[in-house]
Amino acid sequence: MNLTVYQVDAFAEKVFEGNPAAVIPLNDEWLPDDMMQKLAMENNLSETAFFIKKNDAYHIRWFTPEAEVDLCGHATLATSHVMFQHLNIAANQICFHSRSGKISVKKEGDLLVLNFPASEVEAKYIPTGLKTAFGIHPQECFKGREDLMLVFKNENDIANLEPDFTKMLEATSRGIICTAKSEKYDFVSRFFAPSLGINEDPVTGSAHTMLIPYWSARLDKQNLLAKQISKRGGVLHCKQLGDRVEIGGKAVTYLVGTISI
Repeated sequence: MNLTVYQVDAFAEKVFEGNPAAVIPLNDEWLPDDMMQKLAMENNLSETAFFIKKNDAYHIRWFTPEAEVDLCGHATLATSHVMFQHLNIAANQICFHSRSGKISVKKEGDLLVLNFPASEVEAKYIPTGLKTAFGIHPQECFKGREDLMLVFKNENDIANLEPDFTKMLEATSRGIICTAKSEKYDFVSRFFAPSLGINEDPVTGSAHTMLIPYWSARLDKQNLLAKQISKRGGVLHCKQLGDRVEIGGKAVTYLVGTISI
């Protein structure tokens, strides 16, 4: 069997920025779960997205090298880029069925804009292990749908974190978001998910389903500009819409290839 694979840098202005994701279009049936997991492991990117069209509807799934996840922003952005740019989808909006319900991506100028369910943001005590997991003490902790979010004093703290991934594994969450207010942007963040085989993710759309409601309330703004300040980095155009959020960004194709299995 030959499969076409696209590697796309999402939330990127040009290649080598943003977050790379693999996108593998399928026909009208999923491959066996263990095969999709093996392909994701072989791609060795933070996410591999698979999608099918069945009964005139698109369905999407996402795999890290270690596990299937319920929601992924950058790989959804990458998938829509492939569908618009390479598969010639004529519509201006694509809707997907996923493990997180219905999600969509629309063209808005030169951006692709995700529409995702917002996450809950519930204050909690900072877990003991996380107090010293970054070399800098966080000020607050919040629990979301899947992640923990630590709020730090300023952007400089986020840039200078020294993550201890072993300590992070003690947290019972998908990942850990670290964030602070920014001078140039509304807020900055970094995202760590060692339990999924991703020590630090370059740009994490799904984390912004929690970041956007928090910062929208704190800054009293509906529209926000964010940057994830990983080594590759990426800019996200954000909007709070009640129980939904919008996350906009650009994407660029890095390669198109063939997988033989």
